[in-house]
Amino acid sequence: MTGLIVQEWIEESGGAEQVLDALRAALPDARVACLWNDDPARFPAHTVDESWLARTPLRGRKALSLPLMSGTWRHGWGSLEPEWVVTSSYVFAHHAGFGTARGIPKFSYVHTPARYLWEPDLDSRTAVPLAGLARAYLRGVDRRAAATSGSLAANSAFVRERIQRAWDRDARVIHPPVDAIAIAEVPVWADRLTPAEADLLESLPDRGFLMAASRLVPYKRHDAVIRMGAHLGIPVVVAGSGPERERLEALAAAAPVPVHVLGRVSDELMRALFQRALAFVFPPVEDFGIIPVEAMAAGCPVIANRVGGAAESVLDGVTGVHYDPDDVEGFAAAVDAVRAVSPEAARARALEFDASRFVDEVRDWVLGGVSAAQAEASSRPKSVASARG
Repeated sequence: MTGLIVQEWIEESGGAEQVLDALRAALPDARVACLWNDDPARFPAHTVDESWLARTPLRGRKALSLPLMSGTWRHGWGSLEPEWVVTSSYVFAHHAGFGTARGIPKFSYVHTPARYLWEPDLDSRTAVPLAGLARAYLRGVDRRAAATSGSLAANSAFVRERIQRAWDRDARVIHPPVDAIAIAEVPVWADRLTPAEADLLESLPDRGFLMAASRLVPYKRHDAVIRMGAHLGIPVVVAGSGPERERLEALAAAAPVPVHVLGRVSDELMRALFQRALAFVFPPVEDFGIIPVEAMAAGCPVIANRVGGAAESVLDGVTGVHYDPDDVEGFAAAVDAVRAVSPEAARARALEFDASRFVDEVRDWVLGGVSAAQAEASSRPKSVASARG
């Protein structure tokens, strides 16, 4: 076996899955190991290994499985013996112990140290499963695992600083892959829509609404975008699916401006919405934020939280505006500033994050590291026993 890519779990869509796809593009001969795979059509079945948790009622139940994840990654994988390991980690995948005691090169791509442990206040989904003593214990386990996680790469400078605080380790920064070139090279995405999608798009004001999109969960703060539109008298469009949809629809019905909660939309419609919006608004404190870069690739300026990874990709005053989602008095200034953003400048910035750049940087990091490890091993003096043959 050449190598192994370790992923927490595989879902049908998500930023981690985009990273996984790009890791496979960079390292096409690698197998994939995951706790469970809920998108079996993504890769050939014989190239993916699931953990024992996939065969239990805990499959897909992330919060309940949490106490078992670290031990599963460290001990629960039987005969897998890769030549090198790359982990894509935002909970405990970097704990994976595939032969690390035998000196197998390991590379950990870190979306974030587990929010369950280190940043529970940022995401209400992560605040429930762990009481204080359990969190303290798992922080110790996590910190010890991070010490043996090989070479680290963070998905943003923001996460690099979090790694330093949580694990007392440094990391290089490799920003996640975005299909920026594919998005930017289509001048009018409305031409790619179905008739029903085209009718929906035409019902919206041209360059006259604020847009939000991603999974509809509380920490993404779509309600803050609705509040912003209501305060400024600007219509709002929200795209995405998730448990917050019913609450957001209630807020939309009560808002003094038109608010459209569309649910999940096609890639083509999403990109056409970007091109028709006044701005894409991104309130969460996010580790990086792929969707704001996709919006810029379509020529849409971005109003992004000044705290978090999106502040790295969105250039304040050039491709968008940094703002405080809780500063109501600053909303008008943010929208006024974003009106001056050039679509060409937004696209040019987005191209810097294209997936091809990610593939090149990962290959340099992993394959270069493997070659260096092999050269170091071959230069070590042979033992007396082996020298005698």
